[in-house]
Amino acid sequence: MTSATTDQPMDARHFRTVLGHFPTGVVAVTSLNSDGNPIGMTVGSFTSVSLDPPLVAFLPDKRSSTFPRIRESGRFCVNILSAAQEGVCRQLARKQDEKFTAIDWTMSPARTPRIADSIGWIECEIDSVIDAGDHDIVIGKVLALDVHVLHSPLIFFQGGYGRFASTSLTAPAEADLFHPLRIVDQARTEMGAAAGELNAEVCASIVIGDQLVLIGSSVANSLGTAPHIRLGQRMPFAPPLALPLIAWKDDATIESWVASAGPGVDRALVRNALDRVRSRGWSLVLRSDQQMRFERAVSALPLRNATREQSDELTAAAGELVLDGYEPAELDGDQQYHVRVISVPVFDESGDVVLLLSLYQLPRLLSGHDVNRYVSRLILAAERVTATIGGTAPVHEPTPAAAAVSRTAVPA
Repeated sequence: MTSATTDQPMDARHFRTVLGHFPTGVVAVTSLNSDGNPIGMTVGSFTSVSLDPPLVAFLPDKRSSTFPRIRESGRFCVNILSAAQEGVCRQLARKQDEKFTAIDWTMSPARTPRIADSIGWIECEIDSVIDAGDHDIVIGKVLALDVHVLHSPLIFFQGGYGRFASTSLTAPAEADLFHPLRIVDQARTEMGAAAGELNAEVCASIVIGDQLVLIGSSVANSLGTAPHIRLGQRMPFAPPLALPLIAWKDDATIESWVASAGPGVDRALVRNALDRVRSRGWSLVLRSDQQMRFERAVSALPLRNATREQSDELTAAAGELVLDGYEPAELDGDQQYHVRVISVPVFDESGDVVLLLSLYQLPRLLSGHDVNRYVSRLILAAERVTATIGGTAPVHEPTPAAAAVSRTAVPA
């Protein structure tokens, strides 16, 4: 093993080898030259700097022939490259003028090149340039930014390019998700532990306005699968979806929500199901033809700009969900059930539900006793997250029928 101390000159090769064990994201920094043509360079040293004011930075090599022209323009665009854009990365890394002949791009309103199919972009004006050895530190003031597509980012690690894969993920940060994502970050450890112990997926959902949003997921390593639902997915929050997110609201809010149910939903059954969820503290969804239609409608819904037909299909599918299968009143300990989702709420300091933890990717069939075991573990995770964020669960007295598995069978 090679090492270096302050008394010895630093070996450049060893320095690069050690630092190469730290993975870095790869971005393309683009601008226009004095002739109005696109110029760009590949950067593995991009970082956020400040939220207020919004600042970012990248560190170009002082030998770069591209950065002086970017500096002259005064503006640049950071294009976050996806794992599928290694070719773009290599094209921009070449020492030639015609780098954009094989790259699709569009001109932004701020007149910086945005590379097609990038995950997102951040447009900046140069705030300052700081000397840093054989590199410069370029501080950029953020003018505008957005996310285009949700793909794995391109990373550079140990001399090669690759993609990012994780079993603990969160949705892309949008303005209305900043606070919920902080809660998910605090819940991440418990979500991962529960997912690993149950060999399942634990998802986190919230309500924003009239939308149900999936903002976090932890998947057991042994599953070897991607999240069940796409992170950042938004859908209408309508009966009988995600009952624990509404069950502890005041009567007026509950009544308004129940009244929004589609024509195919029995509102009396929705109210009964809400009472049951509030009494026992969790909800359960069983497989049915209607449930599978709803899940197909969700998977067909894009993260942005859904068509009218896609939205109508989702609303119609939600309206056909059968409450007896969606939220069964009782379970038989020895009966086999095809469970799709188990959900438990997380509470804040006011006793309001701020997060819904849900189990997905469960074994095809579970006995009533197994269901209880899964429910108990998810309740433990939710209680720990509630405690972590300083929350308090409302005090309620569960009825005997709701608190325990009964002997009355519900068909799977």
